[in-house]
Amino acid sequence: MSVLIESIKNDPAFAKQLPDGTTVGLSDADMGWMTGFWFALVYTVLGVVVGFLADRTSRRNILYVGATLWSAFTALCGFAHNYPTLLAARMGVGVGEAAGAPPSYSIISDYFPAEKRGLALAIFSMGVPLGQAAAIAFGAQIDKAYGWRAAFIAIGVAGVIAALMMLFVVREPKRGAMDPGYAAAAAQDRPSFGRTFWDFISRPALLWAALGCGVSALVGYAALGFNAPFLIRVLKITPDELSLWYALVVGVGIGIGTIASGAVVDRMAKRSRVWYALTPLIAMAAAAPFWYFYTQAQDWPIALALLFLPLLLNIFYLAPALALVNNSVKASQRTMSSAILLMVLNFVGLGAGPTLVGIISTNIATTKIAAGVDRALAAQEGLREALMWMTPFLGVAVFFLALQALAIKR
Repeated sequence: MSVLIESIKNDPAFAKQLPDGTTVGLSDADMGWMTGFWFALVYTVLGVVVGFLADRTSRRNILYVGATLWSAFTALCGFAHNYPTLLAARMGVGVGEAAGAPPSYSIISDYFPAEKRGLALAIFSMGVPLGQAAAIAFGAQIDKAYGWRAAFIAIGVAGVIAALMMLFVVREPKRGAMDPGYAAAAAQDRPSFGRTFWDFISRPALLWAALGCGVSALVGYAALGFNAPFLIRVLKITPDELSLWYALVVGVGIGIGTIASGAVVDRMAKRSRVWYALTPLIAMAAAAPFWYFYTQAQDWPIALALLFLPLLLNIFYLAPALALVNNSVKASQRTMSSAILLMVLNFVGLGAGPTLVGIISTNIATTKIAAGVDRALAAQEGLREALMWMTPFLGVAVFFLALQALAIKR
């Protein structure tokens, strides 16, 4: 979606007329609300429902249905003829995507013992940066050659085929198979939603981990939502350059960070569980200055060089939190507990990140236009400043992760 934002905004089908008669495309705020808050609302609410069902039924079948819906609604985005229909299709993507992660995390936790789950979950999470890199690379090229609608349709059709393949490859493991101490009980114990939710929020370490993840993800989702528009609109990167260099930075940066975080936390947590918090805490603190200087870059090669480390380090929140949650709850509560973690993570991160950037960007641009600044220049300056204002949130994430570390020590 992010690499197609500029094309969608400039599509005449989405143009709107201002009171003064000026015709403009969709604003950053419009795109931020669509890719952020409204998507996250559907994703987070249904994610908890899916988690509840997946703890009681076939996780593989839920995953298949979700992946199929996810891909089908992605393709439908290509048929949108105005903002409401595009928003509806995007929310449909959220319906399908909500059924992706929680069942997957639970299945993987029944494939691997506790001491290997961090790395196993990190390897699974590699699909995110690899998928993002492929979507950037192919999406930008398809957009250039055939338009943004064809990009959505092509990626959606490919996803439907991949979902069908998954149905024949993935097997449903026995719940608690890697936890012999309570494997038998896990088959019978089916805690209620209320009990699982209370078990989660009553543990300070899990609660602070969820909030730390959410604020860390806020910056990450803001970046993934508006980095491509920033590079295209402000730093004038071409589609060919974007599909090669930005895709490479995203794929390699987030990919290395995903694997490294899982490997590091598995190793360090053997010494002390406090490293479930310290690992992402150190990463967020180190990422902050590089993110700030990225937003101040004046040409795209320097910007991408500065962006590499923030993308690598920002993802360090995910594997430690997933490992901590899945190692702290019963096998029969893992899908639901993962869904609660993702509910907080995505409502705070995905819901607020792109939305805040879009609103701040549009408000700054509107103010500058009113002051006589050229509309195109105002849009550039608004987006740059909006991304810059994400830097303090990394400090907020460090604060929550420090509270998580203190809770684990107690």
